[in-house]
Amino acid sequence: MSMDLIANPFKRAIMAGQQQIGLWNTIRDPYIGEMLAGTGYDWILIDCEHTPRDLDNVLHMMQAMGRCDVSPVVRITHVDAAEIKRVLDIGAQNILVPYVRDVAEAEAAAQAVAYPPRGIRGMGGSTRANLFGDVEGYFAHARDEICLMIQIETKEALDDLEAIAAVDGIDAIFIGPADLAASLGYPGQLDHPAVVEAVTSGLRRIRAAGKPAGFLSADQGVLDLAVEAGSLFTAIDIDSLLLKKAVKSRLADVQKWKKG
Repeated sequence: MSMDLIANPFKRAIMAGQQQIGLWNTIRDPYIGEMLAGTGYDWILIDCEHTPRDLDNVLHMMQAMGRCDVSPVVRITHVDAAEIKRVLDIGAQNILVPYVRDVAEAEAAAQAVAYPPRGIRGMGGSTRANLFGDVEGYFAHARDEICLMIQIETKEALDDLEAIAAVDGIDAIFIGPADLAASLGYPGQLDHPAVVEAVTSGLRRIRAAGKPAGFLSADQGVLDLAVEAGSLFTAIDIDSLLLKKAVKSRLADVQKWKKG
């Protein structure tokens, strides 16, 4: 029995200019992933770049989130066609590629998410992505429901932003504030005025180039500026940091018990 290609509501929303609020997931436990998926966020990023996460865990996280009305976004480790192919084959439709430094790397990412003749994605006939061979016309139409996002995280990439945005196959662009701050000479100073200005001007330039723009911060003031500048897929915190803050705050509530 043939089945329809699975639609991508996240891609449709950002292409239509609708704000999508996200959360960064770094905790590897699918049980936690399932809980997070039911909290009301539009999208949750499954981070592979800065976590000890493997492909099996990505699959289990997506399966855990599948019961809820949330869009998983998978951030891979780097621009790598083989890694992108494997993540797509297990069913990811939203891919974030970090640290894209120039047009050539953007082109490589775009090639990796599309089947020939448009790209170089390997043909897997029976994968989770095509419901194990049951999606009629999958190879011809899969790219329509894939959202390829790249991260701009260096001064050089920011300087070349318009050329990168013009690469065919780049669906959306995300500003990565931490690495960008370091590249600008302000490591760890994400709220430095020069960094905030670079972020907000970059977001405006992305939107002016006709692409949806994205951003992550736990600083509400910076987030407000980012959304005002045009961020459409906006991650507002990181799960592990939220947990740490809550645990420390709860302990502080009762530290008086240990005094005198």
